[in-house]
Amino acid sequence: MPCHVRDACSATATWMVSAKAAQALLPGPELEIAEVLPGRGLLSIACIEYRDNDLGDYNEVSIAFFVRKRGDRAGIPFLGAAVDMMKGRLATHIIHLPVNQSFTCEAGRVIWGFPKTVDEIDFDTTGDRARCVWNKDGQNVLKISLPIGGTRNLPEQELSTYSYIDGALHETSFVSSAENFGVRMGGVHLALGAHPIADELRSLGLPKPAMMTMWLGKMRGESEAARRC
Repeated sequence: MPCHVRDACSATATWMVSAKAAQALLPGPELEIAEVLPGRGLLSIACIEYRDNDLGDYNEVSIAFFVRKRGDRAGIPFLGAAVDMMKGRLATHIIHLPVNQSFTCEAGRVIWGFPKTVDEIDFDTTGDRARCVWNKDGQNVLKISLPIGGTRNLPEQELSTYSYIDGALHETSFVSSAENFGVRMGGVHLALGAHPIADELRSLGLPKPAMMTMWLGKMRGESEAARRC
């Protein structure tokens, strides 16, 4: 450790969803959905292609909520969560993290407690849109299309995510930066399949217009080992 990512690209869409419905999908009481408006939290779906990574070259889909550890100070109500998110100070909790290779699945589960599974993920970034199809257990979970492209640099940010290892809450710190960074409002096409995970997303009100999208054309980063909270 740390685990290094030297080259990757990612397309991420963010939605505002019911905090109550999102809370019901968290695995334990230690975390709470960070509300950016009364009763509203944030959900992100990220599609990632790792091209040069200590854990291999593979595709990944991340479904995550922005959260706080229960009892932590939230700052100014609602506004504090929005400001923390924009500055990278708001942690995430990943509820699904499929990949398409077995080694990174095993490493992610053992080292960080991430809910990785090995599934079929087709991620295409040719043209002016990123297109991702995720199939699991012979059923489609989702098909998503997002705009790509950007000319800005994203400076290095310190971020964190929460996970569970043997039932205990852990926190993982990581740093990330990127070139060819772009942000857009909306522009997401999402279709949900018949898999039960798709029904989880429907319980959050999806599919519906996304709040924003983010493209990282060349992403770098490193992750530390998980620390027990």
